[in-house]
Amino acid sequence: MKTIYIVLFFAAAFVALYEQSTGHPNMFIMISCIVIFMMGMMKLMSKVPSKNQGDNNEENHNDV
Repeated sequence: MKTIYIVLFFAAAFVALYEQSTGHPNMFIMISCIVIFMMGMMKLMSKVPSKNQGDNNEENHNDV
């Protein structure tokens, strides 16, 4: 599933860059590519844990 999102990111980025290089870029295509890219990044980053997540939990348990 992760590879599908990565391929979708690159496709959306390529379409957005290609559309931007045309003489009269279509704003709807540009906005939709940006939305697709941001939604995909949000899905991928939701599974990555925070750097300090373990440190915060240990500090909270020591304070109690």
